[in-house]
Amino acid sequence: MRSNQYYQRLALIKKAALYVLLILAAVPFVFPFWWMMTSSLKSPSQIFAYPPRLLPETWHWENFVEVFTYQPFARQYFNSLYIAVLVTIGTLIVASLAGYAFARIPFPGRTFLFILVLSGLMMPSEVTIIPNFFFMKELGLTNSHFPLIVIPIFGAPAVVGTFMMRQFFISIPDEIEDAARIDGASRFSMFWQIAFPIARPVLGGLAILTFLASWNLFLDPFVNLDDIELWTLPHSLRNYVDPYGTPLWHLQMAATTLSVIPVLIIYVIAQEQIIDSFATSGVK
Repeated sequence: MRSNQYYQRLALIKKAALYVLLILAAVPFVFPFWWMMTSSLKSPSQIFAYPPRLLPETWHWENFVEVFTYQPFARQYFNSLYIAVLVTIGTLIVASLAGYAFARIPFPGRTFLFILVLSGLMMPSEVTIIPNFFFMKELGLTNSHFPLIVIPIFGAPAVVGTFMMRQFFISIPDEIEDAARIDGASRFSMFWQIAFPIARPVLGGLAILTFLASWNLFLDPFVNLDDIELWTLPHSLRNYVDPYGTPLWHLQMAATTLSVIPVLIIYVIAQEQIIDSFATSGVK
């Protein structure tokens, strides 16, 4: 009896020690978010006060109102949202069709073409930003959202998505398509009615990753957009400065908090689906 109580206490101590260790390990990751959110409710003098405080002395809720009056933040928020949604939908369409073709449709040069597509990941986006800019300028599409939507759909996110979808579609047993072919199903019907519904976990993970990448995109909007009404959130956050170019930290923190919280909520809700999508698609 005493032996059982001893082992139970030992297990309880180990569990408590594990929780304490996990909490301490989480502090470096949680503290920046905590500091950002609390600083968004401080005045500039409170942000740089010494010693620093974890909570504001005076809660300045008006910072969040001033974020929208200082520049067209609501419009910029909407720009980021609809661009990310369109890029996500387009990437899912392109990646799923290309991944299915590389996995299930035999054609000459399939392996070579797939390797050629993957080689696009070896070229950093900074290398292609200038050629893409001049190409869009020749088409008269600069200072518009067109480059921010079309280029990512056929860029690196689509290549990663194509690889993920191909790895998943390869795992589908041939007997399923053979049975559909006997029933008279066309190639597109087999894709749309069989392969595509089965791939929902991978599609969900890919959608989340693509949305986050588009939401945080900075370089392309910075190069292609001039009109402040067309800016996206990463571009607009750097615009909270006074006439002398000094950052207005309380407004930057408030705007950043508003831009981060929805994405953080989405990631927390869907983090298991992201992990499952990588495991399902064979990405290590």
